[in-house]
Amino acid sequence: MTNPEKKNIAIVGGGILGLSLALNLSDRGYGVTVLEGDEQIGGILVPIRIGEHTWDRFYHVILNSDRALLGLLERLNLLQEIQWGPTRTGFYTDGRFHSMSNIIEFLRFPVLSLLDILRLGGTIFLTSRIKSWQRLEKVSVESWLRRLSGPRTFEKIWLPLLKSKLGENYRITNAAFIWATIARMYAARRTGIKQEMFGYIGGTYSRVLQRMQEVLAGRGVKLLCGHPVTRLRPKGGGIEAELGDGRRLAFDAAVCTTPGGELPGLCSELTEQEKVRLRRLQYEHVVCLVLMLRKKLGGYYITNITEAGFPFTTVIEMTALVDSGLFDGYSLVYLPRYVAEDDPVMGWDDAAVKESFWKALKGMYPDLDEIDIAASTVTRARFVFPVTTLNYSTEIMPDTATSISRLFIANSSQIPNGTMNVNELVALAERKAQEISNQLQGIG
Repeated sequence: MTNPEKKNIAIVGGGILGLSLALNLSDRGYGVTVLEGDEQIGGILVPIRIGEHTWDRFYHVILNSDRALLGLLERLNLLQEIQWGPTRTGFYTDGRFHSMSNIIEFLRFPVLSLLDILRLGGTIFLTSRIKSWQRLEKVSVESWLRRLSGPRTFEKIWLPLLKSKLGENYRITNAAFIWATIARMYAARRTGIKQEMFGYIGGTYSRVLQRMQEVLAGRGVKLLCGHPVTRLRPKGGGIEAELGDGRRLAFDAAVCTTPGGELPGLCSELTEQEKVRLRRLQYEHVVCLVLMLRKKLGGYYITNITEAGFPFTTVIEMTALVDSGLFDGYSLVYLPRYVAEDDPVMGWDDAAVKESFWKALKGMYPDLDEIDIAASTVTRARFVFPVTTLNYSTEIMPDTATSISRLFIANSSQIPNGTMNVNELVALAERKAQEISNQLQGIG
């Protein structure tokens, strides 16, 4: 442990990134205060109540390759609470369901010709062997996949997968995105038949947040919820944070984990060059219908949709992985749509989302009836992850240090080669804590 003379650091934002950062900085001997604007910590990991049950507001799974997350769960004494299980992957195309859950089904996938399948396999293998993702930043993900896999495979396989996470922003995303996606999934597959194994915490991520809060409190970390930060300014050799209630708190340093585009409004003392760069960041947002159904669907954890015109991009049947006994036998289903800021769905109210999404789901599963809905809710989140455009890491991604001494940035926009998941955020917190500590020791 370093001895930074107990400098006090403010972390703006109490999501999993901010909490992990607080844990890592406290490891290095710093006093830490987490300033969270909402009434509770957790960000997008805060659970929801659906019917008589509580579960994650968005679908989350753990892969056996998620080393940073597994390390955190071990530290929180939660590793033994992970439930592991095999999953099945489906595709809905031309009005029919097709399984693509193992090598045999991959080779027999009826939507593609044998040549298409071989090119698809070759694309996955070649991309998984690339070590330097930086060169992939210079080419768009669409042109990369079209060149390697061919136009039909792109339209039938890659395009729906890209849209399921990026919406129409796939058009401006670089090829490092698919490199990261393939690398994560490839590393997670078991040997033999390459069966995917996903895991989940039985008590949902609320269990993780509870343990994080306990561990942080035990280390003297202060959690100040319900007090949004309205301004950050340099003062007296440190950083002053002004809260929504008018209070002003003094710190030796501050770290912003909030979306990059919000920083110019929080700190007017940033240079114009910094403000312009931060405002160039583009984010994906998400609108999701969550259903508790009295009927099971197809048994696929994820069903990718290649049909045009659907208001959601995938069907996540959580209870294809999670024991439905946790929900009294009901099926928990997520219907997400990832959208850009200007997507019309961003303006829909909950009733419009439910009507549109439910109608489309019934089109896929004609046996469904309104009476099969035991409960439903619509969840939303803004700034879920950044869109990694061409030359992202060199031209857009913000640095950790700012022009203001002792004011730092640590947020999701600093993941240029990831797929944005809990593991990536925990790993980012580990890297940034060390980087910030090094810089503070250099300042003295």
